[in-house]
Amino acid sequence: MTDAGSAELTCERRGDALWVSINRESRRNAINTAVLAGIRAAVERATGDPTVRAVVLTGTGDKAFCAGADLGDGPGTFQAEAAEPTTDFGRLARAVRLCGVPIIARVNGACVAGGMGLMALCDLAIAAEHARFGLPEVKVGVFPMQVLVLLRTMMHARHINELCLTGELVSAARAAEMGLVNEVASAASLDERVEALLARLRAGSPAAIRRGKHVIFAMERMVFEEAIAFAEAQIAIAAHGADAEEGLKAFAEKRKPRWAAEDEEP
Repeated sequence: MTDAGSAELTCERRGDALWVSINRESRRNAINTAVLAGIRAAVERATGDPTVRAVVLTGTGDKAFCAGADLGDGPGTFQAEAAEPTTDFGRLARAVRLCGVPIIARVNGACVAGGMGLMALCDLAIAAEHARFGLPEVKVGVFPMQVLVLLRTMMHARHINELCLTGELVSAARAAEMGLVNEVASAASLDERVEALLARLRAGSPAAIRRGKHVIFAMERMVFEEAIAFAEAQIAIAAHGADAEEGLKAFAEKRKPRWAAEDEEP
């Protein structure tokens, strides 16, 4: 059941997962200001709701996950104004950094330009085998500046250079080789594979995942001595949490853990 969103973006609660779909199939799910603001609102909603275990981001139809910014709207989607130093995409990226819930990209078709940015914001990605990936900005006289912020920690420099400098698209299989996606599935089994991944995430402690995502992002900008000291402090905190106590007790009793967040009603 769709419980939030707009004509251009739908948010649907499916059990403990929040499915967010760009609903602009006729525009190949191209993004505009409203779409980016809607995704950001959904991410912030998931961040503040302990009953949400994951967010799934996708596009409607089977042709495109997201074809990038809607060029019919001009460059405003990714352009900062004089009165506002940040962009719509930048604000979304910052909200994602604060989200302790895993975000899965369900790449149901073409993932191009700004669509690559949305996919890169996600923690995990499963792509349909017919999906294509690319950064063709050089072919329209610009460059994927903001997407580079995300890709530079995700891919080898040679792969980044290939995508950015040639502007050519690559297959889903090639995208997996490059480290862009975790798994490639047939179009018919895409939802099945997403649900299987959600089931794997549910086996983990919500508290551990939320703290772990924070640690992953924080360590990106640390040198070794800073990172190891930070990790020592974080493991000490996590070890005293309710989920750690329950996890160890369940292990000793040879049963499935019941995490604290599971006591909340969705």
